[in-house]
Amino acid sequence: MSTPVDTPGAEPFVHPALFYRGADEYLDGTVPFIRSGLAAGEPVAVAVPGPNLALLRAELGADAEQVRLLDMNTAGRNPGRIIPGVLRAFADTHPQQPVRIIGEPIWPTRTDDEYPACAQHEALINLAFTGRDVTILCPYDTENLTPAVLADAETTHPLLIDGTGQRTSTAYNPERIITGYNQPLPEPADATELTVDATNLAQARFLARTHALQAGLTDDRIADVELVVTELVTNSIDHGGGTGRLRIWTAGGHLVCDVRDQGTLTDPLAGRHPAAPGQHRQRGLLLVNHMSDLVRLHTGTRSTAIRVHFRL
Repeated sequence: MSTPVDTPGAEPFVHPALFYRGADEYLDGTVPFIRSGLAAGEPVAVAVPGPNLALLRAELGADAEQVRLLDMNTAGRNPGRIIPGVLRAFADTHPQQPVRIIGEPIWPTRTDDEYPACAQHEALINLAFTGRDVTILCPYDTENLTPAVLADAETTHPLLIDGTGQRTSTAYNPERIITGYNQPLPEPADATELTVDATNLAQARFLARTHALQAGLTDDRIADVELVVTELVTNSIDHGGGTGRLRIWTAGGHLVCDVRDQGTLTDPLAGRHPAAPGQHRQRGLLLVNHMSDLVRLHTGTRSTAIRVHFRL
């Protein structure tokens, strides 16, 4: 498999999808990309699921010590955390250099709840890195991912690489993925509900803490749930019409908290902009992304719903 290269005068950000079948094609498509970056003196990071991380570590040998290696199962469990907490966190430490990253946010055991956020993440990368001298290579397992997922990859990546070489994607249209997966979230079968305004924030925090405790979460995760819910309902009070509807329930091995209000999110990268040094305001959604195991969002012209999941 060939390594993507820049075309003189073209957009400096390069975002190819690597379609692979099996371990040999995976290594053929990723290891030369890593080693050519190291040979050029470029910072290189790899954030892929644990089994593929082990595969790359073994193949790279001593070269692995020069690469920032992250298990995407942990670092990117919540897709909303990947841009600020993985990709930008690495690229922004090398602002004057070309940077190479391998990011694999989609694997076969991603759930139906997780996948729409994964697809939107892949589309949003193109907005987050426009104009940056960064290459982010995204592997896709063609043997075990569905045809629909692979079709979405062609829509979110302008360049495609497989065993036959590399080509421009004729389906590239990331906006279609961003808007196409911006769908109303399904209603819960049974949930505790509270309308929150400036007078009963403490009640919302107590409700979140009580449900997290009853769900069996550890003390540190209980504190995370309480903080996340506080951030979400405060955001509704400040920017969503003065009130928010909080609902909490358990389902599918998760504690789920859902906050809905009358606001509208106009920035598709909301919650994905890294905080500037000394920034203490407008960090709520960023904190929510960092602390939650999954964040799903639907925004329309007159309402926004944000749903967060915490694994039990």
